[in-house]
Amino acid sequence: MAVKKSDLYSSLWASCDELRGGMDASQYKDYVLFMLFIKYVSDKYGDSDDLEPPIVIPKGASFNDMAALTGNPNIGDLINTQVIQPLVDANEMLARTDFPDFNDPNKLGEGNDRVDRLGRLIAIFSSPDLNFAKNRADHDDILGDAYEYLMRHFATESGKSKGQFYTPSEVSRIIAKVIGISPKNTVAGTTAYDPTCGSGSLLLKVAAEAGKRITLEGQEKDVTTAGLARMNMILHDFSGGASAS
Repeated sequence: MAVKKSDLYSSLWASCDELRGGMDASQYKDYVLFMLFIKYVSDKYGDSDDLEPPIVIPKGASFNDMAALTGNPNIGDLINTQVIQPLVDANEMLARTDFPDFNDPNKLGEGNDRVDRLGRLIAIFSSPDLNFAKNRADHDDILGDAYEYLMRHFATESGKSKGQFYTPSEVSRIIAKVIGISPKNTVAGTTAYDPTCGSGSLLLKVAAEAGKRITLEGQEKDVTTAGLARMNMILHDFSGGASAS
């Protein structure tokens, strides 16, 4: 059974509540979306028997391994070195700059404050309601939907320009149809390119309209948003991705 979006969104906002006070609202997303990503790929591919799974989860670098660090006084550094870095090393599509620093005292606090904050953040994503093991990723743009949800709320809360603009999912679907992509006119060499791809949602909507495998390419100015697009491509088993430039 697919995870309900209402459960997903309530968990995302509860995560933001845990991070308030240490950073600007627009920076919450980097931590929250990584938590969502590592939970999703761990549930889906942590015990995969596939010869070539979309993403490799190294031993000791799953969400459960991260959860086991709860209460450890060095939890922030251990998430960086034992979870994020092995994940990056095992998957060439990923870069360390795609993910935030979980040992940053300016954003997450110091000492017990950081340990407690990260423990509560992990606990939110440990909820049984967020079990992605049987969730379909084909046309369910989980990261894109989460990104859009967070950006919409952060824009209001921070009182600033969003910095990175997203394309609402409804508009993405319309654009995908307008450019004429369909199963009838799509061939093996068809490529879709988005020069300002954001989270990659528009590209994924185009791929859905194609009805068959096509190549997706994108560019994004913001490094962390390009990382989000790469994560989104992995969740949908596309070997292409986004480059930051």
